[in-house]
Amino acid sequence: MKDFDWIYHRALELKGTDVGGFLPTVKTSKQLLEKSSAQYLSLISQRIFRAGLRHSVVDGKWPIFETVFKGFNPVYVANLSDEALEAHMLQPGLIKHWGKMKALRHNAAWLLQLEREYEQGFASMIADWPVTDIIGLWLLMKKQGLQLGGRSASAALRMAGKDTFMLSQDVMVQLRALGVVDTVESTTAQRDLKAIQQAFNVWHDQSGVPMAHISRLLSFT
Repeated sequence: MKDFDWIYHRALELKGTDVGGFLPTVKTSKQLLEKSSAQYLSLISQRIFRAGLRHSVVDGKWPIFETVFKGFNPVYVANLSDEALEAHMLQPGLIKHWGKMKALRHNAAWLLQLEREYEQGFASMIADWPVTDIIGLWLLMKKQGLQLGGRSASAALRMAGKDTFMLSQDVMVQLRALGVVDTVESTTAQRDLKAIQQAFNVWHDQSGVPMAHISRLLSFT
């Protein structure tokens, strides 16, 4: 496996010295704690609706979602009946997908549960979660949330500003080339995820660079 210096200098070679301008924003724990459960519910929901659709289309409609779902107040969304949820789905301008609509309600109830477990709910959970076990956070979100499998959990965390690597196609190709995994496909196998986490932990220890930046640099190589 190559060390971080190889990744960094190879990315510079291929992308140029302005590579820093392409790196994602990573927020501090304090900044993550500043968002409310409603804001995180909106963000998670936006990611779920983005899956399989052009992001710009979903993002353009999101102000309508915010209005229809009362700013994604978790108490309001969690208590919507099937009939009320279906009526909301039929509002003009919304994306009509029953499975994803039900995920809004389920995830609202989940965030309310987290408020009973953590001082500031979802915000506290992700702010305190160690990046050296970020796949553990993905798996928890997949298990407890709805429609958060595949890349959705990591993508939602990236949108929130939580430091996380992402298993994009480019990253997977290079992880295979470096001998970390045997596949170029996005994987859910525990053995592969553990190996990937360990590799990123090594690069993180070598550099002190956020996981999100290592991930993006790796994709450039």
